[in-house]
Amino acid sequence: MTGKTVEIEGKQLTIMDTTLRDGEQTTGVSFSEGEKLSVAKVLLEDVRVDRIEIASARVSDGEFRGSQRVMKWAAEKGHLDKIEVLGFVDNNISLKWIADAGGKVINLLCKGSLNHVKGQLRKTPEEHLADIKKVIHNAREMGIRVNVYLEDWSNGMRSSKDYVHFMVSKLKEEKVDRIMLPDTLGILDPDETYDFCREMIETYPDVNFDYHAHNDYDLAIANVFHAIKAGMRCVHTTVNGLGERAGNAPLSSVIATIKDHLKMKTRVNESQLNKVSKLVESFSGIRIPTNKPLIGEFVFTQCSGIHADGDNKNNLYFNDLLPERFGRIRQYALGKTSGKANIKKNLENLGIELDAESLKKVTQRIIELGDQKETVTSDELPYIVADALENDLMEQKIRVINFSVTHTMGLRPVANVSLEIEGEIFEEFSDGDGQYDAFVKALRKIYKRLGKSFPKLIDYTVTIPPGGKTNALVETVITWKNSREFKTKGLDPDQNAAAIKATIRMLNIIENEFKPGLLDKIMDSIP
Repeated sequence: MTGKTVEIEGKQLTIMDTTLRDGEQTTGVSFSEGEKLSVAKVLLEDVRVDRIEIASARVSDGEFRGSQRVMKWAAEKGHLDKIEVLGFVDNNISLKWIADAGGKVINLLCKGSLNHVKGQLRKTPEEHLADIKKVIHNAREMGIRVNVYLEDWSNGMRSSKDYVHFMVSKLKEEKVDRIMLPDTLGILDPDETYDFCREMIETYPDVNFDYHAHNDYDLAIANVFHAIKAGMRCVHTTVNGLGERAGNAPLSSVIATIKDHLKMKTRVNESQLNKVSKLVESFSGIRIPTNKPLIGEFVFTQCSGIHADGDNKNNLYFNDLLPERFGRIRQYALGKTSGKANIKKNLENLGIELDAESLKKVTQRIIELGDQKETVTSDELPYIVADALENDLMEQKIRVINFSVTHTMGLRPVANVSLEIEGEIFEEFSDGDGQYDAFVKALRKIYKRLGKSFPKLIDYTVTIPPGGKTNALVETVITWKNSREFKTKGLDPDQNAAAIKATIRMLNIIENEFKPGLLDKIMDSIP
């Protein structure tokens, strides 16, 4: 990287977001008219980016209607000068499309490398420039402002600099508003980005340049960083990094980098970045990776118990990316690596206090569950507390050695059960109307052989914590009646297994009922 970094601390940077144009070029993404309007509203009024590019001219009738809706709203709200549409060097076809949609700004797609002019257009640079000038002249007559995209500019700077300088020097004379410098194929590294951007700025100090990065080498953010250091004062982004092939520079990452590393100012409201990310995720159908910086599900979740312990001791594992800045909260994951510190943090958030011994038991139970599934959610924690502590209130006189429940289409469900009752093994099997029904009928057979009474099932409820994940812990609470009514609870990712655990608890309660106050203690342990 050559030359000195220009003074940038405290300077203002503008953001042009192209989610609704370049972002929509993501494979499989197509925003409806209403979705375009919703995203445009949030970007301009909540997130407060400076400009947005919303469409490509001539694409489709739906694109036209969507643009019309955005333009109509923008005109009413005083945002029309912030709305831009990609157009083409086609005399006045794109211009008419934009004008009919109500637009006032065209981002004119021109060729930024000699290879594109010769190979795609099969024209000389002079011929291409003459065509561009016609569009610019027509735009002036129609009252439409012009920005110019120099498509494939990065390759142009590598292989045909003379052509790039020819184009910029001539376009400068046309007094276009902005000249946009795209790394169209995402080929640049940070050093090249700095050098090429610096060359443009030093050679043409009176031109307003934009830098447009693509992420093919996963260098989009690094390249934006170096373009700004070179003197660029406007960069392009997309929400969630959507865009052609590997996408563009993500809006959220650009904003955090600008503020924290470059100490520059933008108009963007950081607290709304998560909101727009979720909105675009929903509309685009492209899921945000869980580890995507700033907006991923887990990026503000501490998983290691060591980290939670450090946070308890003067926030030792915090950095400048505080989740509250981005409309989020810090969380502490529950799993086999959590440790007591993570669990204690979650319990505090739920208003639950446990003594040291109880906390140890709950921790062990979460570690066991963590071996079965990746994480345990905080919503499941109250269930786990009751589950872990309830086991210690009574002697386990009855244990399931093993069981098998099967359901084959067209055949009745069948259960095979092996129980240990005070050291002796009993086995039975039965069919039933469902898998759990077959299991209970097998138990009844064992109890009938032993001459023991089996209580009546009064009620059966199943609860899954918020979130609706298929691997969520299922809480099953069953109400029984013998001499009195009582409830037992089972907890497991599998619904049948949760019900079976609740049933075995019921049997142990009956076996332990001679203990004074035991049943009341168990009832108190169920939230």
